[in-house]
Amino acid sequence: MRDAAQFLPLLLQGLKFTILVTLGSLALSTALGLVWALMRVSGISWLVFLAKAVVNTLRGIPILVQLFYIYFVFPEFGVALSALQASIIGLGIAYSAYQSENFRAGIEAVDHGQIEAAQSIGMGWGMMMRRVILPQAVKIVLPPYGNIMIMMLKDSSQASTITVAELTLQGSLLASSTFKNMTVYTLVALLYLSMSLPLIAFVGWLERRFGKGAKR
Repeated sequence: MRDAAQFLPLLLQGLKFTILVTLGSLALSTALGLVWALMRVSGISWLVFLAKAVVNTLRGIPILVQLFYIYFVFPEFGVALSALQASIIGLGIAYSAYQSENFRAGIEAVDHGQIEAAQSIGMGWGMMMRRVILPQAVKIVLPPYGNIMIMMLKDSSQASTITVAELTLQGSLLASSTFKNMTVYTLVALLYLSMSLPLIAFVGWLERRFGKGAKR
């Protein structure tokens, strides 16, 4: 217990960066994912092709490689980012592909009659999306969106590979300097669980609240 009390403050410093990486990349992936999804359902052939190409490329390259590319290769083109910035941008871009498929599935699940009704009263594509399609699609995509949040929280540990001092890296450094592997990694696991379990419960609530509604 004395070791745990001694290690916890250092691990909490890493936890701060874990939360920063997760929230930053979640915001970026949501914005980009929505853009890719709207391009996919726009009906404009070159936009559909471009969005497909981007999403398939991102899905086909491991997240770790994307992080390395942004952090180590971009400086050769004059774009030097801090490790924290690179990890947020890298994870955000990588996860935008998964967010895109989630949003696209939600948009396409909206009853086609709603689209016809909107078009019949003269709504343009943009207004129809804003006022009719997206508000309904949000309810459909919320449960899988919650699952993506949990995946991103766990994958934020990959930021440690480009030296972001998040929870996993702080734990590794602490374990290697003290040789208290069991204590350190048990604390690291418990800290991840302390964030994941409320999210899992939240996703379960979303599935009960909106999953049933979407089926009706």
